[in-house]
Amino acid sequence: MTVKWSHLQQQLASGCIDRRAFLRGASALGASSVLAGKALAQTPKRGGHLVIAMSSASTNDSLDPTLIRSNYILSLGGQIYDQLAIIDEHVQPRPALAESWDAKPGGQEWVLKLRKGVQFHNGKEMTAADVVYSIDRHRAKESRSAVKVFVSSMSETTATDKYEVTIKLDGPNVDLPYILTLAQLVVIPEGTSKDGIGTGAFKLESFEPGVRSIVKRQQNDWNPSRGYVDSVETVAINDSTARTSAVLSGAVHLANEISPSSVPSLEKNPALEVFSIASFGHKSFDTQTDAAPFDNLEVRQALKYAIDRESILRIQQHSYGKLGNDHPISPLDPFYAADIPQRPYDPDKAKFLLNKAGFSGEITLSVADAAFIGAVDMAQIFQAGAAKAGINLQVKRVPDDGYYSKVWNNQGHPFVASFWSGRPTPSLMFTHAYSSTSFSNSSHWKNPKFDQMLLAARAEFDVGKRRQIYHDMQFLLHEEGGALIPMFINYIDAGQKKVKGFVPFPVYEMSGLRAAEKVWFED
Repeated sequence: MTVKWSHLQQQLASGCIDRRAFLRGASALGASSVLAGKALAQTPKRGGHLVIAMSSASTNDSLDPTLIRSNYILSLGGQIYDQLAIIDEHVQPRPALAESWDAKPGGQEWVLKLRKGVQFHNGKEMTAADVVYSIDRHRAKESRSAVKVFVSSMSETTATDKYEVTIKLDGPNVDLPYILTLAQLVVIPEGTSKDGIGTGAFKLESFEPGVRSIVKRQQNDWNPSRGYVDSVETVAINDSTARTSAVLSGAVHLANEISPSSVPSLEKNPALEVFSIASFGHKSFDTQTDAAPFDNLEVRQALKYAIDRESILRIQQHSYGKLGNDHPISPLDPFYAADIPQRPYDPDKAKFLLNKAGFSGEITLSVADAAFIGAVDMAQIFQAGAAKAGINLQVKRVPDDGYYSKVWNNQGHPFVASFWSGRPTPSLMFTHAYSSTSFSNSSHWKNPKFDQMLLAARAEFDVGKRRQIYHDMQFLLHEEGGALIPMFINYIDAGQKKVKGFVPFPVYEMSGLRAAEKVWFED
């Protein structure tokens, strides 16, 4: 079978998902769905110079796809590179550099048919050899790629024709088409690494890490339905207040990661538009379950009952989001386990569990606003709520610079703030953040039963059975995992009203990190 439909479409078509339930989930996107419809119905125009402000830039940023991690470089990567498949606004994989993907019986071997006549920015034609080379760099033994945990299951990648790639997996995986959409899994010319040569809508002109980049429209782009502006300048503005000021002053046309507290001032300006998008993204506090006292289950559970989720959502997030329940699957996801009771704020139960664990010491939470907007404020609200449970929670503010390389997921900081943008399927989210083999598992939670269920879910073609597995995995994380997930957030981006074509995405911010290729200027 040629797989061109997502698991959601397949399930709806086969009746495995209740259509009314799915539509209720879709309607939760609210204004996002309306914005998407308007954007897709408009007629694009060409021309102009687009300026975008992006967060999370660093002087250590690299154009090497195996080193791409931050929002800034992911956005630039979306301008110059392409994946084999792309996620659309309905969280469905669509063909990009691969025209189709075909799963052989059992789902352990896949054949990709590549698009012909695609040229890299250096004039070289893209072939299967380039695809194999690009994938193999991520799964190499020495690779520290953010997507290595996904491609390491590929036991063999072979160019079986000039425009055909065969991928053999070490086990069945029904989500392979979604893996092909991962932002880092782009195709570059064989033999290159960090030259910024891709097949994207724009060609790189200049790149100053941590400062700015400039790209110009690729004249012979293989996809004429994108890349409407002549050029794009992406400026690095890591401070949220400065990004908001840049939008208000008109210095930039679009900006990501707007603080909820800044929304009223932006909405008062008739020349601006705010995009509030219900999302899979979530803020969390992660305990390292292999470090004391978090290696004690009752301590972890006590902390989960000691966090006042409603206050955090109302005060820190200004109600732009939904309550979380200590597992990473969003209420927007059709596989969300809605029957797991919402964990309440219960200081008395937290105190009981902590006493049962025999722990009465100080707990230190390392946090910086570099983790996510308002991380310090959120930690302080947590601190106040935990005090009512008798928990001596100390908020240790650490430097913003190098937070994700020096603090997050590092020894010496066993309790930290984290942000996850979510993933298009539960399997991908579980694999990246909670599987024993992932070095992005910041809670260090290693559960053999969970790992076994993850393998079973990847191999399960029956949607009903896979739903039950995902349900049990959410419950296991809810009960035993090391992550405290108080809420799922709305992505908040903002821009000039004269910029049209912005399409909200629930998985990734800034129009799926591809706003540059989608938008255009109104006359």
